[in-house]
Amino acid sequence: MSIDSLTALIRTIPNFPKPGIQFRDVTTLLADGPGFGELVERLVAVARPLDPDLIVGIEARGFILGAALAAALGKGFVPVRKAGKLPGKTVGIDYVLEYGSDRLELHEGQVPAGARVVLVDDLIATGGTALAAAQLLREQGASVLMALFAVDLPDLGGKALLEEDGVATQALIAFDGD
Repeated sequence: MSIDSLTALIRTIPNFPKPGIQFRDVTTLLADGPGFGELVERLVAVARPLDPDLIVGIEARGFILGAALAAALGKGFVPVRKAGKLPGKTVGIDYVLEYGSDRLELHEGQVPAGARVVLVDDLIATGGTALAAAQLLREQGASVLMALFAVDLPDLGGKALLEEDGVATQALIAFDGD
């Protein structure tokens, strides 16, 4: 299956969550068995040569892609969650959004110092959440080998933001314009 075929499986929802936004909905790709399988195979092809110790997924669709990638690689999976969602002792980072702030957390000690990780999410837009997740992982002593995404919205600058911070970044599909 080609990248164009995978791209065609991603639904665009106009004016969501607010007017002027073209929301790229990967759930339609995830619901297509052959498409989802091909997406995971392509993620594996990028991540395998890096030989990570762990795959770290960003809430929420990063859990889906990250867990599938971890299973295919035979690696462990660690979720990075929004504040208050994990039951054990956590470490976290506060970060600024366009209109406010948020917090990401992971279980304390789940990513050991020296761990080599690949950070995964479904989509990179402005990059704020992924950058915060990478910083949180670095604070734990992890080496972030790459941030890996199914979709990039390059006009929003997220990939460039991560790369400026020294995080190698790759996305399989790009939607120009928004």
